[in-house]
Amino acid sequence: MNLKEIIQNRWVKLGFWALLYIAWVIWLGNYWWLLGLGIIFDLIITKKVKWLFWKKEYKEGEKHNVWLDWLDAIIFAVVVVTFINIFFFQAFKIPSSSMESTLYTGDHLFVSKLTYGPKVPQTPLTIPFTHNRAFGRESYSTLIQRDYRRLKGFRSVRRGDIVVFAFPNGDTVLTRRPADDYYSWVRSSGREYAIEHFGPIIVRPADKKDHYVKRCVAIPGDTLSVKEGLVWVNGQQQEVYPGVQLSYRVVTTGQPIAARILDKMGLNSHEFRFDSSIPGYACMPLTEKNLEKVKALQNVVEVTPDLEVYGVGLRDTEIFPFTGKEHWSRDNMGPLWIPSKGATVQLDRNNLPLYERIIRDYEHNTLDVTEEGIFINGEAAQSYTFKQDYYFMMGDNRHNSLDSRYWGFVPEDHIVGTPSVIWLSTDVNKAFPGNIRWRRFLKFV
Repeated sequence: MNLKEIIQNRWVKLGFWALLYIAWVIWLGNYWWLLGLGIIFDLIITKKVKWLFWKKEYKEGEKHNVWLDWLDAIIFAVVVVTFINIFFFQAFKIPSSSMESTLYTGDHLFVSKLTYGPKVPQTPLTIPFTHNRAFGRESYSTLIQRDYRRLKGFRSVRRGDIVVFAFPNGDTVLTRRPADDYYSWVRSSGREYAIEHFGPIIVRPADKKDHYVKRCVAIPGDTLSVKEGLVWVNGQQQEVYPGVQLSYRVVTTGQPIAARILDKMGLNSHEFRFDSSIPGYACMPLTEKNLEKVKALQNVVEVTPDLEVYGVGLRDTEIFPFTGKEHWSRDNMGPLWIPSKGATVQLDRNNLPLYERIIRDYEHNTLDVTEEGIFINGEAAQSYTFKQDYYFMMGDNRHNSLDSRYWGFVPEDHIVGTPSVIWLSTDVNKAFPGNIRWRRFLKFV
């Protein structure tokens, strides 16, 4: 028996597909799925049941039905792509500049779910190839809701990883301002104002929140500080990654920097503009490498960091945990301890704002604060033990990123995956074909 005959042997095929299927069931951890081995046996060996009931079997010379052939191809594509999206990779597009100059607005990439382990769908009734919206409406039904469960991955989230996750505050969405943070509007203007002007609201389950992408700067158990825009973890300054950029006030001799120079440095000129009253740029985002290049330009007089100071144009409700007592800003905050699974903290009215969203919304307890004290699930509580891990995320474009500094911790069950490869990148500010960033084509992240 030659190799071709071995490959085409039905018992060899059965053995191959059965072993692959068993490995998937073991990974899934639900052994009821082993009943599917009967279907595989019938598909390959006995062929008693027409499982692909929509697929027409043609006699020799019979004319093919184009519509049935298309139906077969569509069903096959839906099943295969959905399987891949759930367990292996998912397509994602960078919608904003919060990660420039690491990831650019218009980058199309594949997110690996294998790295941290894929989540079993909590809201399985969803229109294929959609996340949470289709045809102007929610594309899912909450008729079936499952508890969170993650399959085994290669490793856990590390410091410095670029992570795609569900936006923690995305459980409530303003229909007329879906990209805005609902809770930020409530803190600044009140719930009634937010709903009246931008509502009604949509409430989404955890796995149907919008996806964000940021860099993980602190993991469970870490103590984080931000000093003059730089991140410190456990008392040590964190590595400044090549794509990290801060904003600077750039003063020139009176003329703007040439557009070709800015373009060559990879700067998004739509994030800043020349102000003749300075003269220069009030806030130009620059990496460490580009900072030195700008300083060396002949028409640049002065470059100073655009650091935010508490109390100068900053509301108490803007920076986590929104009390103002800490006097934190985007560039100076902490020390802040990142909660870890199984750890216990003592609770009082001073530190409760740090953990109340975790207790109430992420870990699904009732939380009441009265004159008598703090009550969790109806019982007086002086401490709390966390049920899952949490992370602190920041965008590489540090001064143009809505991240953990503005809404707090990211729960472990919100983690989706990590970007693996950019398969297409387009610049929305340019016309085709000049809008295609060829140097980013098939670039590994």
